[in-house]
Amino acid sequence: MDWQTPEDTVPSAFITDANVRALIGKPPATGGWREGDPAGDRQFASIGPLELERGGVLPGVRIAFETHGRLSPDRDNAVLVVHALTGDSHVAGVPGPGHSTGGWWGEVVGPGRAIDTDRYFVVTPNLLGGCQGSTGPVSYAPDGREWGARFPFVTIRDQVSAQAALADHLGIDRWAAVVGGSMGGMQALEWGVTAPERVARLAVLAAPAISTADQIAQNSIQIEAIRTDPAFADGDYYDAADGDGPHRGLALARRMALLGYRSPDELNERFDRSWQSSKSPLGEGGRFAVESYLDFHGNKFTRRFDANSYISLVTAMSSHDVGRDRGGVEAALALVTMPTLVLAIDSDRLFPVADQERIAAAVPGNIDGMLPATISSEYGHDAFLIESELVGAHLRRLLEA
Repeated sequence: MDWQTPEDTVPSAFITDANVRALIGKPPATGGWREGDPAGDRQFASIGPLELERGGVLPGVRIAFETHGRLSPDRDNAVLVVHALTGDSHVAGVPGPGHSTGGWWGEVVGPGRAIDTDRYFVVTPNLLGGCQGSTGPVSYAPDGREWGARFPFVTIRDQVSAQAALADHLGIDRWAAVVGGSMGGMQALEWGVTAPERVARLAVLAAPAISTADQIAQNSIQIEAIRTDPAFADGDYYDAADGDGPHRGLALARRMALLGYRSPDELNERFDRSWQSSKSPLGEGGRFAVESYLDFHGNKFTRRFDANSYISLVTAMSSHDVGRDRGGVEAALALVTMPTLVLAIDSDRLFPVADQERIAAAVPGNIDGMLPATISSEYGHDAFLIESELVGAHLRRLLEA
């Protein structure tokens, strides 16, 4: 695996000297996309002010997005693909100016793929609060400075509202399908509850209907890892020199998160108790290989993400509750009547199968009756990104429903 491959989309592997050399140099204060950076395949839509669920208005909202395929004359073949926490709009394509990594779902989205861009017009936005071109902490506030930690609290529902405004901007009244995994699955489900009339089909992959105490606890520890880095400077670090930003806290948060994304079986089988080098980790200054794996990917992550944005998005995940102010989770899920794929992963320890079973049992449109479609994989939560053939087969079933 090279540094231009999204780490979530490939199996874990030993870190080589070449991997380490690829990250020589000081990390930037932020790995987010900045004004003046190459746009790459991004397009931008100004959707105006956005009213937020918890009150207030976010002014001058812009959404960065990418498209693949062509919109039909009847504008009825558009598929919304929503990325997960650390994804972006670059769902398919190669690395290059403006895109430090290749597409994160290129084996699923493209010509002849499960989401066939010869048939569908695929739209992938960067999330509100993200750091790859959409309005978020890295963006400039009305006073001409980065929002930073001043960026307002946004929820999953706010992110869906921004996507609905993007659909209006593009002239899309109804999506042929809305597809999302993990945090993207939270938003897909919210689409099915908030605007069922605008969604013909729905795919919720490895996501819950509500963030549990356990999941919120994991999120809070990652946030604290960033905030306790002295270089975080209360979120005001954008003028810091390379190497002086909150990269240590952000890398630590990423290392914590990776343990939830991968299964114990994968890590144990891949690394066992192997040493990273000939130097013993048993009191002689050496390291276990799994430690180097986590360090490398934490370090790599700081080159493409922003610490404030990470906090904003993780906080939005903790806000997730489709039943809030709707009479509870089951009452909200009863509104999801369109054909719906609910996909679970048997080794997922972040959002375990029980989370998808709750959705599947309550959604009237579930194409598999009362149960989720469950794939067997050693890769844990990230299997929805790695097991392209298995996931693609289920998406084809949905799109043919």
